[in-house]
Amino acid sequence: MESKQLFYGDNLDVLRRSIETESVDLIYLDPPFNSNRAYSVIFQSSSGEDSAAQIEAFDDSWHWSQQAQQQFEELIAGGAPVKVAEAIQAMHDLLGQNDVLAYLVMMTARLLEMHRVLKPTGSLFLHCDPTASHYLKIMLDAIFGPERFLNEVIWKRSSAHSKTKRFAPVHDVILYYSKSKKYTWNASFQPIPQETIDNWYNNVEEGTGRRFNRADMTAAGTRNGSSGLEWRGVNPTAKGRHWAIPSFVGDVVKGLDTLEALDALDEAGRLYWPKKEGGVPMLKRYLDESPGIPALDIITDISPLNNVTAERLGYPTQKPIALLERLIKAASHVGDVVLDPFCGCGTTVDAAQLLDRYWIGIDVTYLAVDLIQKRLRHSYGDDILKQIEVHGIPTDVPGAMALFEQNPFEFERWAVSLVDGQPNEKQVGDKGIDGRIRFYKTEKDIGTILVSVKGGKTVNPSMVRDLAGTLEHSKGELALLILNTPPTRGMVDAADHSGIWEHPTTGRKFPKVQMITVAELLSSKKPDLPTAILPYIVAKAKALPSQSLF
Repeated sequence: MESKQLFYGDNLDVLRRSIETESVDLIYLDPPFNSNRAYSVIFQSSSGEDSAAQIEAFDDSWHWSQQAQQQFEELIAGGAPVKVAEAIQAMHDLLGQNDVLAYLVMMTARLLEMHRVLKPTGSLFLHCDPTASHYLKIMLDAIFGPERFLNEVIWKRSSAHSKTKRFAPVHDVILYYSKSKKYTWNASFQPIPQETIDNWYNNVEEGTGRRFNRADMTAAGTRNGSSGLEWRGVNPTAKGRHWAIPSFVGDVVKGLDTLEALDALDEAGRLYWPKKEGGVPMLKRYLDESPGIPALDIITDISPLNNVTAERLGYPTQKPIALLERLIKAASHVGDVVLDPFCGCGTTVDAAQLLDRYWIGIDVTYLAVDLIQKRLRHSYGDDILKQIEVHGIPTDVPGAMALFEQNPFEFERWAVSLVDGQPNEKQVGDKGIDGRIRFYKTEKDIGTILVSVKGGKTVNPSMVRDLAGTLEHSKGELALLILNTPPTRGMVDAADHSGIWEHPTTGRKFPKVQMITVAELLSSKKPDLPTAILPYIVAKAKALPSQSLF
């Protein structure tokens, strides 16, 4: 599956219908944690700071319902392998029919599909917190097998917490499983801590100033071959040992027998001779040659995103891209397929793109899919969209009508996103305005374009006049009416009489009220407007040339 795909929809349906068996190399998922909280996307304000405007991204609250009951019964009645069915039944007996069990039933059905789509050499990272990590590990043991558990990785996500009568919770858990014994693993390293450098690399080579530690060149046990022979007065056999040259100097000793290798190392200045006569020489391990220390299962060197981090998008639960890069590098190769079935703001997708992997992202909210597309445009330019297949989003007028009939509010959000606008936080009390596009009037002054969306089949001139009136009484500069059906002649006349607005910096003139249809937008036609500021990207992020001021 050599493609880059975004899916808008329930990941259980998408996994079952659209992702082939054994087609994915690596899965990372950061699902809801059952935190009983509602999370919202925070947009940037006209000043570039966090805005009070928020849209709920997802509600991380789970309740036992008829749907949960039905899914539970499907799992235990043949919809899951015997061990998985027994495990979820045991959870039912232990926990009862409550919110935790509802969460586990939801996750189990999806984890079964993830196991199916993984290649035999594939693996999975499940990011969670202590709220449910112990329950999830039991279900993963049932699905993958306890022998396929590789690590419980701890990520320190916070430095401080004000908690009384218990230790402050500052970490998340990442459960790491492989599908089989033969799985992809690339050794990764972290910088050597200064304390280790001070205590371990505490020798300085005269003449070069290079720091090194002293590595033993012998190992326990005697040998009859050349590794057991005396060399320059040192007899390892007498001490019950034999010569054992570490592999990190393989480039110096390649093709040589043991004694020849020792001569070569000495000639290269790689040996440390003790002052004591008859002392056994040791090998110099230089600090500047060390790849670092093997990556640890406790991650403290990747900081969480704070309010002033340029990477921050205002999306709830966003993880740093450095964390995803470490995991993806360790468990996949260039050209592999990475799947994130709860892709949120797209950090996994962004990291996979950066590391030359193919990827699949799935999210149940259109807001997330839209944010990811704009994030990729911001990072890689508008041409990145030509590489991506987007599924579940309307691509024609019938599809747009179907979305409108299914969920008018999601239709409005989708339509506003087509013109790089910021959707409303609520559906009610919007006075006919469904979103706003922001643009630069000057380097410091931000202008506003009001966006109104009409998805129904009946349109009339009063819609244009009402929008013009709202614009007149607001602080906006321009207004845009998006229609699902062509405007009437009376609407065109009303828009033509709305007036002209002149850009204070460029001098360009724009009609105050414009109209465009969904069909035109889907055919790549754009309204005549100043260049929009992508709404999700904070002001501190670097702008691309295509996102110029004017």
